[in-house]
Amino acid sequence: MKIVAFGGSNSQHSINKRLATYASSLFENAAVEVLDLNDFEMPLFSVDTEKEIGQHELAKAFLDKLGSADVLVVSLAENNNNYSTAFKNIFDWSSRINKEVFQKKPMLLMATSPGTRGGASVLEIARNALPRYGAEIKASFSLPAFNANFDLEKNQISNAELDKELKDIIKDCF
Repeated sequence: MKIVAFGGSNSQHSINKRLATYASSLFENAAVEVLDLNDFEMPLFSVDTEKEIGQHELAKAFLDKLGSADVLVVSLAENNNNYSTAFKNIFDWSSRINKEVFQKKPMLLMATSPGTRGGASVLEIARNALPRYGAEIKASFSLPAFNANFDLEKNQISNAELDKELKDIIKDCF
């Protein structure tokens, strides 16, 4: 089984990339590829730019990566109660090539944030919107208060209850 994971942020210190990396490591007998959104940086999407340059090669590459997966592990960053600009831009470019961006791949959808809501707003938006773009969301998970509940040195969830919740989700849904 191949897992493709990414955090929906272009921060070099993305807590969502950390969470996605950890969650993907919990799948048994899986090869894991963790994507960095910085590898898919494109000009801000507009129909004018698309008309000028056509379909962007990096959007094609992103779609190819998603297409190579058996399971997607996605942890979305929340910026002002919505997707990060980096994720939204890649998503916009990709959806112009293939409306089924997530290609009917089973998905573990997650979010985390430093705050106690754990990215609840972006999770709600994504649960409603992403299935219209080929996401087969099998389960979702929110990690609140990242700095209090994640051990950066061990790269794992430090809160035993939340860690068990994530492990149970993966065991039961995948």
